[in-house]
Amino acid sequence: MLKGKKIVLGITGSIAAYKSCFLIRDLIRRGAEVQVVITPSGKEFITPITLSALTQKPVISDFFSQEDGSWHSHVALGQWADAMVIAPCTTASLGKMAHGIADNMLITTYLAMKAPVFIAPAMDVDMYQHPATQENINILKSFGNHIIEPEHGFLASGLEGKGRMEEPDVITDVLDRFFYEKKDQLKGKKLLITAGPTYENIDPVRFIGNYSSGKMGFALAEECYKRGADVTLIAGPVSRSCRKEIHRIDVTNCQEMYETAQKHFPLCNAAILCAAVADFQPEKVAENKIKRGKDTELLHLIPTHDIAAALGGMKKPDQKLVCFALETDHEEVHAKEKLIKKNADFIVLNSTRNPGTTFGYDENQISILTTSARKDYSRKPKTEVAADIIDELAKLL
Repeated sequence: MLKGKKIVLGITGSIAAYKSCFLIRDLIRRGAEVQVVITPSGKEFITPITLSALTQKPVISDFFSQEDGSWHSHVALGQWADAMVIAPCTTASLGKMAHGIADNMLITTYLAMKAPVFIAPAMDVDMYQHPATQENINILKSFGNHIIEPEHGFLASGLEGKGRMEEPDVITDVLDRFFYEKKDQLKGKKLLITAGPTYENIDPVRFIGNYSSGKMGFALAEECYKRGADVTLIAGPVSRSCRKEIHRIDVTNCQEMYETAQKHFPLCNAAILCAAVADFQPEKVAENKIKRGKDTELLHLIPTHDIAAALGGMKKPDQKLVCFALETDHEEVHAKEKLIKKNADFIVLNSTRNPGTTFGYDENQISILTTSARKDYSRKPKTEVAADIIDELAKLL
């Protein structure tokens, strides 16, 4: 969402200035054009030549160019930019910005800025907690600035370290969502999403499971969040992370996922059942590890809960249900049967016949089926597939 956006990056004199290099790289990778404005003290922590090499633009620090004496117009920068990011922002710079003390190029650029301003404070915990600093932060918030701070910090001592600069990728995510054209499309909507596999225990060390990585479900949760939804993500046992704003509930087996989904679905506008739930579980779970024997070991399986059918049965007229169908043969026939049986509004169909598009891969190729139509999509990254799916769901909400 940052493609073509013009970003003024302000850097002040903090030890966290080195993080600006990673921030620049991430902004440019996402398609932004970056112009750095740095304070004199900022140059003591990172050199302009390093920053210029990353942005392919001369770094602005003084009111006049040292090369030819030309004037650097802070007003022009304020009109050029789509956003200004000040990261890291020291206690001193916070104070100057809050009270209009325009004694360097960065502060004058801030005061002339017409675009939204995002500020990532960086200082030690005592300076951060000082009443003067907190007052300045509140003043800047009252001006409409966006303050980007981590929810939890850290210190070598193990104490909570408030005041540390937020990580560059998180700052870029904040900008990305701010400029997302569909960011308010699902505002006020509550969505429930299931993701990943379930593990059904055989004994204390073995289970029945599958290769699901949760990538598709997590991509859907992220896309819904970016569009303004209140997202509850029920995640099976996967080693994936999601942003803190997504309400994540970790489960292990079908029973836990079933109970959690039934609890939360009545409070939601829609549910997307992306999890690869095991269809069967052992009839009995051995208390101890099953030892190898000479004879064949028989494992009796019984069906697990049909979560999709359960939610479809309790679905209200104003609720929507999206199910997934991973098939190996007769894909459309099986998908339409599932569509009716589960009382779903549409089915997302993918197939093991398309190599590299199912469990564990970064790409997917889907079809969306309703009772009256089928829409086929090209192979693409799962993040883009998630956008296609949510486009269809948004039409129904």
